[in-house]
Amino acid sequence: MKVFNSFSDCDAILWNSMLASCAQNGSVDEALGIFCQMLQAGVRPVPVTFSSLLPACGNLALSRLGKQLHAYLIRARFNDNIFISSSLIDMYCKCGNVSIARCVNGIQPPDVVSWTAMIMGYALHGPGTEDFVLFERMELGNVNPNHITFVAVLTACSHAGFVDRGWKCFNSMSHYGIVPSLEHCATLADTLGRAGELDEAYNFIFEMKIKPTSSVWSTLLRACRVDKNTILAEEVAKRIFELEPRSMGSHVILSNMYSASGRWNEVAHLRKSIRNKGIKKEPACSWIEVKNKLYCFVAHDKSHPRYDNIDAMKVYSEEMIRQGYVLNGDVLHDIEEEQNRDVLCGPSEKLAIVFGIISTPPGTTIHVMKNLRVCVDCHMTTKFISKIVAREIVVRDVNRFHHFKDGNCSYGDFW
Repeated sequence: MKVFNSFSDCDAILWNSMLASCAQNGSVDEALGIFCQMLQAGVRPVPVTFSSLLPACGNLALSRLGKQLHAYLIRARFNDNIFISSSLIDMYCKCGNVSIARCVNGIQPPDVVSWTAMIMGYALHGPGTEDFVLFERMELGNVNPNHITFVAVLTACSHAGFVDRGWKCFNSMSHYGIVPSLEHCATLADTLGRAGELDEAYNFIFEMKIKPTSSVWSTLLRACRVDKNTILAEEVAKRIFELEPRSMGSHVILSNMYSASGRWNEVAHLRKSIRNKGIKKEPACSWIEVKNKLYCFVAHDKSHPRYDNIDAMKVYSEEMIRQGYVLNGDVLHDIEEEQNRDVLCGPSEKLAIVFGIISTPPGTTIHVMKNLRVCVDCHMTTKFISKIVAREIVVRDVNRFHHFKDGNCSYGDFW
């Protein structure tokens, strides 16, 4: 910024370089400020300007801002640019608006980037066959998939539990001259693990031609937790700790599994190991956009000016219990996922959801983003709340989108 500000007369390249740098480093406000200054200086934006700004809006789920940029693109007649169209598709998908993204995709004949962005968008929003329909249409349109396309299709298989399709997709990559990368292998391993094929997933990872990283083994460890396979989890965790001794998530998952099976000596040993290594977990944080303003919440946050109003919504907790809600036992000893016996006023996404309910008109869809994975109890709670308040609640966590409506989740509890 100092170097940039030292120039008295900046050309379009300098403006866009600075704007892109801010956007890529998460400084979205600064990037927007530069965009406004650029317009005031009479410098006309170019396609790369929006290819930098739109992904930033998507990553922070700033849908209103993304729509404003889209409106500018239409007025400036930039919306027929294929690179910008792909950025718009990606932005709308990441903001939870797949239907709008699909409309953008229909503006002109899409290229491989547009197809891939749309396939990944559907993959992240719930299991279904739309991903595979798009993939087949892409091939029929003589657009060859690239390595990222196969990551998107394999992700769809993982989220939907389609093992056979996952293997078929993985094996078909060679027909396009694509050699499976670590990401492809990790996604297929996740597909197998999430479908309960733990032994097959273990053998696949063990026999990979590419040396597996700790993140690849971690996909299997999470699957072991779901299937309560502690014996295999111990073996997998051992391999993770050899590759990444300070893996907080792996320590936590194994600790939780020991807790669930009453092995308290092992729990104490792991927690001591965490303290000795000085490992600290990433704080849970959720945010929601209401009336052009972004509100951020952390676990058990009582600092918000309207916390008393949020706390007053414990009436929802009472109604949930009457309808059959039972606190998930894992929450009581979970040291990664947020802990609280209070149904609504502990975890960050619950605070954000309740704030969204009391701050928007009835019937408004609630969009909440979270930096970590949604825990089982929060998932169950949100299902109940969506039914009680008769609203759709969309939660984007670190892995995917969850669409809650009428007490159901778009993933059918397979997530």
